[in-house]
Amino acid sequence: MPDPNRDPSRLPPSLWAETAEPAPATAPLPAGEHRCDLLVIGAGFTGLSAALHAAREGIPTMVLEAAEIGWGASGRNNGLAIPALTRADPDVLVAAFGPDKGESVVSILRDSAQFLFDLVRAHDIRCEARQTGWLQPAHRASRMALARARHAQWQRRGAPVDLLDRDQVEALTGTRFWHGGWINRSGGHINPLGFARGLARAAIDAGAQVCTRSPVTALARDGDGWRATTPQGAVRARAVVLATHGYTGLFAPSPWPDLARTMVPTRSYQMATRPIPPALRAGILPTDVAMSDTHNDLHFAHWDAEGRLVTGGALVIPLGYAHRLRARISDRWLRVYPQLAALGTLQFDHVWHGYFASTPDRIPRFHRLADGVVTWLGCNGRGVALGTALGPVLADAALGRAEALARLPFEAPRPVAAQAAVKRLAMAAMLYYRWLDGRD
Repeated sequence: MPDPNRDPSRLPPSLWAETAEPAPATAPLPAGEHRCDLLVIGAGFTGLSAALHAAREGIPTMVLEAAEIGWGASGRNNGLAIPALTRADPDVLVAAFGPDKGESVVSILRDSAQFLFDLVRAHDIRCEARQTGWLQPAHRASRMALARARHAQWQRRGAPVDLLDRDQVEALTGTRFWHGGWINRSGGHINPLGFARGLARAAIDAGAQVCTRSPVTALARDGDGWRATTPQGAVRARAVVLATHGYTGLFAPSPWPDLARTMVPTRSYQMATRPIPPALRAGILPTDVAMSDTHNDLHFAHWDAEGRLVTGGALVIPLGYAHRLRARISDRWLRVYPQLAALGTLQFDHVWHGYFASTPDRIPRFHRLADGVVTWLGCNGRGVALGTALGPVLADAALGRAEALARLPFEAPRPVAAQAAVKRLAMAAMLYYRWLDGRD
């Protein structure tokens, strides 16, 4: 039976698909020629945020989505809104991009979760948004050195961060499994599909036109602008934001040739338990904080509105992923929270997966593909907040606004050498990372 997570003709099954607010009414692009100032390709966080920003400024804006709103990574991630990257800490970004552009990217990242939650409040987006902070606890005492370094780097840049000892982390998590850590108070968690749908509704209300089931099959220069072709019709635009990210060229040809070779699509597995009884839930993540720790084989979780523990895991071999993950992740959380043994084996009613865009050095890429065409790639698993915050910057950059063009370190695309081999090595590397997790 075909994997429904890979079928672009329907929304993938997930907790979010079951619980998110309904999507606004959309339809495919009508036949004929259409015009706009800004064309956005992809109805995920970045594309919809860009469209909302432009439409609010009165700029004629259209969004073309090959499937449905939030069909890709934006609608099937874990929902953690994290204002930090996995490995590219602030000093790494400054070293990679230089002091000016590097600090500019750091400032966007620093403010990204706050930007997201401010959007939720401004547009009354119903997506189970909880700005309760994002916590990164240290799974070994030696990992506190990493926590101290990250806290110091973000504190120097004015982020709302605190360094926590073991007792403080226990108060936030309900367990002494971890040895301390650090927290960014601006983070939190959301229903990501609900957020994507809310962004789309806000963009439509602001005047943007959002067309679903309208894959762009070609993007070509058209006078001083661009022409995007779909099976139904075409759109002429002055500027384009290409916001397909980890799904670029994955199930359909990319509208920009060879862009898919600049990143590695990485599969990510998400899960949700049945609702946990309130009495038992009270001692597990009691402050409703969003949490992902310092394991390479990441331990991450938050609660949804109905008391489900939303988590996930990684596998080296995808065969039989649903059964294997249920057993593996159940054992994991029983070790972290022994009181869950009262339930026996944890029952996961939802297991799903999607792809995010990885780069070999874990640093994002920003591309001005041509005059009036911009994109970014390489969230490396941290795209919820950052992708949302980048939307307005990319919209302004595509429209040629000098301030936005100066904020990002745009560069020519860099194809990943031996991409197929890198994909295989990335999966096998998880075995090495698990070995590292048990060592100082």
